[in-house]
Amino acid sequence: MMMDPKWLQTYREEIGTFSEKIHAFNEGKIEKKDYKGYSGGMGSYAQRDQTKHMLRLRMPGGRLTAERLKFLAGTVEKYGVRRLKLTTCETVQLHDLPAEQVPAIMEEAASCGIICRGGGGDNPRNVMCSPLSGVQKGEAFDPTPYAEAVTEDLLSICRDIHMPRKLKIAFSNGADDSVHSAFRDMGFRAKPDGTFSLRIAGGLGAAGHRMGVLVDEAVNPREVLYYVRAMVDTFCQHGNYENRAKARTRFMQDTLGPEGLKEAFLKNVESAKAAGGLELPRLEALASVCGGEETLEHPRAIRQKQPGMYTVKYHPVGGLLPAEKPAQLYAAIKDLCNAECRVGPDETLYIVNLPAAGAEKVLAITEDGAKTAFEHSVACIGATVCQQGVRDSQGLLQAAVQAVREAGIPDGALPAVRISGCPSSCAAHEAGTIGFQGGVRLEDKKPQPAFRMFLGGSDALDAARFGEAGAVILERDIPALLVELGRAAAAAGQPWEQWAETHREELNAIVARYA
Repeated sequence: MMMDPKWLQTYREEIGTFSEKIHAFNEGKIEKKDYKGYSGGMGSYAQRDQTKHMLRLRMPGGRLTAERLKFLAGTVEKYGVRRLKLTTCETVQLHDLPAEQVPAIMEEAASCGIICRGGGGDNPRNVMCSPLSGVQKGEAFDPTPYAEAVTEDLLSICRDIHMPRKLKIAFSNGADDSVHSAFRDMGFRAKPDGTFSLRIAGGLGAAGHRMGVLVDEAVNPREVLYYVRAMVDTFCQHGNYENRAKARTRFMQDTLGPEGLKEAFLKNVESAKAAGGLELPRLEALASVCGGEETLEHPRAIRQKQPGMYTVKYHPVGGLLPAEKPAQLYAAIKDLCNAECRVGPDETLYIVNLPAAGAEKVLAITEDGAKTAFEHSVACIGATVCQQGVRDSQGLLQAAVQAVREAGIPDGALPAVRISGCPSSCAAHEAGTIGFQGGVRLEDKKPQPAFRMFLGGSDALDAARFGEAGAVILERDIPALLVELGRAAAAAGQPWEQWAETHREELNAIVARYA
């Protein structure tokens, strides 16, 4: 990503101002609310322990290139970073940073194209892309260059726009929709004819979730910036500036109606095109890789559409990337042509463009990752770290994984679950086969840690749906509940998806015992 030198100079000046503010906050001279309002726009937040900070490294399409991976490894070593979190928006978060480290890392990150500006707050967020774009069999085409072009354009105007809330944009390659283009603020889906279909104003959250409204089925890729600018304009014109709980784009479906929203948006598209100046050249896909002759069979090795080339799938449990891993991965791929890592929206790291021998090295390095479908579960960082958090989602996931392992539940008897520690949907619990949303339950008139359970969600291509909100389960009981459900599916000799469909009464009865 190549930002204009003048833009970068201004960004560096903003880092200087941020440095002053984070130190003032650290000294108690700025209130938490005021500091959050500023720091979010720079991609950083104070943690629950206000002497520690998080920094979000935004990377278009989750591309952790070799250069960026080298930077990350060096940063971990230089600053002693011990907690790294892969996120559902395809970023990497550095946690537990003292105040003086945050602006220094921001400055150094910019040298390899990692811009933290707009990583939080009411800003256009990290632009997402199917993690296997460019290498996945069956994809319509590689949308990565367009995701990067949109990123540069949004960063170029982020200082000049004032939206009601954040804006999340995703590009699907047409073979996979793990990026949830069906229910993002803007979701572009690549089609075999070389165009995008586009849905807008979808989203998740406590005040209601919505599928996106289909507004165009043949967007010319060269014109995507007109559509993005039109969405910004529509959001600024019709979004809710009075009530933050109703300020996301999805609520424009309520105020305008789906057809009224579509009409308003397409009028803004026409206006943007009339003004001109935003048409992209024909963008080339990422550099192709040469094929190899050796073959490899491994459950975590994915055959790419390039013959003889592989992607290795690595899911650190809970998305918590071990601190030593960036350096190990960089050493393994630094001499391989076009090899890089991609952060996936399910907190999985994909290491792409590997010949068989390189894939074998990466497989050995990543043996500590998830072994089963259930261990691929998604969880936000949780309330022990996040100021906004209500429940310890990471602690719950770790306890559940341990319980399921000790019970010997076979792979496939439980699906990956999604655990959000609060109503903010950071783990997209509404889209999970099983989802949990942090909250409380009254026991003897006293609030106890608990999670609301969601069942039946899906982010499958052409089959996206939201799960049904159900029982509120005490946090301490959830590992036992999952074990009982897994045992029931295993006893029937069926994978979870089949068992949940054919044994719905039994499933509901088990859940009811914990409600």
